[in-house]
Amino acid sequence: MATPRKSRPSAPDDLWQSGPVYSASGKPLARLVARPVREFLRIEAAGSILLLLAAAAALVWANSPWAASYDSLWHTHLALDVGPLHLDESLQHWVNDALMVIFFFVVGLEIKYELVNGDLRDPKAAALPIVAAVGGMLVPAGIYLALNPPGSAGSAGWGIPMATDIAFAVGVLGVLGRRIPSAARLFLLTLAIVDDIGAILVIAVFYTSDLSLGWLAAALGLLAVMVLARRMRIWTIVVYVVLGVAVWFALLESGVHATLAGVAIGLLAPARPLLNEDVARGYAIDALRDHHIDPDELARLRFLLKESVSVVERLQATLHPVSAYVVLPVFALANAGVELGAIGEVFTAPVGLGIVLGLVLGKPVGIALASFVAVRLGLGRLPEGTTWPMVFGLGAVGGIGFTVSIFIAGLSFPGSDLLTEEAKIAILLASVIAAVVGVALLLASTRGSGAERHAEPPA
Repeated sequence: MATPRKSRPSAPDDLWQSGPVYSASGKPLARLVARPVREFLRIEAAGSILLLLAAAAALVWANSPWAASYDSLWHTHLALDVGPLHLDESLQHWVNDALMVIFFFVVGLEIKYELVNGDLRDPKAAALPIVAAVGGMLVPAGIYLALNPPGSAGSAGWGIPMATDIAFAVGVLGVLGRRIPSAARLFLLTLAIVDDIGAILVIAVFYTSDLSLGWLAAALGLLAVMVLARRMRIWTIVVYVVLGVAVWFALLESGVHATLAGVAIGLLAPARPLLNEDVARGYAIDALRDHHIDPDELARLRFLLKESVSVVERLQATLHPVSAYVVLPVFALANAGVELGAIGEVFTAPVGLGIVLGLVLGKPVGIALASFVAVRLGLGRLPEGTTWPMVFGLGAVGGIGFTVSIFIAGLSFPGSDLLTEEAKIAILLASVIAAVVGVALLLASTRGSGAERHAEPPA
């Protein structure tokens, strides 16, 4: 009887996935922890699940007998002294003003990629989601201002119901799986990117206080230095990290919210590769002619391979997991802990009611109405396989404001903890309602393979 041959990886992909790495070993910790965690993180909705768990933990903690420890932790002050520079902020402010820079940096990278390589590159293809996003921002803001007119105590919160949480939107679509056509997914994601651009502009223009032109000029000057360094083909990452931190500090001192430094730097990142991949391929063929690679050839090949992928794509691949699995859950843990004792007042108080109606009703109505007008005017057409009921369902999913809405809520009422807490409760409630309604509408609109899929609006 022949001795069976030992199985071994038959391709580079097999070696990469099951090679001599700890998570692929048979050790108990690898089998019971490392591999399950790795598989969980591959799930499209994993980031949303972690974000939801963090928010739930914050709510439970803030409404438990240990609520005082929650407040004590996030209001603990941390000071940073570097020469003449002195920063003294609460832990919650460090999360909101510093850690969230990573999230906004990733958003800036996504916007830059879409503008150069994605759907936003072609104005005609992007017209429908752009118009839909504008409608999805204006209608909720209008509903909020109708209940909180200018001059009232809560009028500053009009930007809160304008935002769409990309992470949760992607999570909801991930749960629904292939029921949602890929073109409809792309429509919502493009809409959410445009929504992010709108939110960033709103934060920069309307939620800036005590503007210091000197510090703002310093920030712009540092950004110009980054552009110059890029033109000089300086690729050392340390240079850009130092300049980025300086830009963040200058914006923090200028009065413009410091997280916008992340967006600005993300938009400056190159979205096209430095080299064509054929250069690396050709060099690799030449280097391997003698069936041996020396250290110099390896270093050069590594550089050529790296520069065959754009900086934007490399940074997205590196930082998106950090943003989704670390930054946003920590942000939720630091900001979602509100006391729910006055939850009933959310539906009667102007601020709470404006947010709930803006997100739950204003978003789907604004997105669907703007899409209808755009199609009627010939500015665009519905994505393939998408019906009007599905558009309304996608609009309802867009009503999940959560991350950016909570962020804007923290900027809206700096002198009133009561209004801030009321706004956060309303955001959490509205996001849950919007998610449930969105899933129900999308399930109903995709039920039955024989359902008609209109590409034009009803007569």
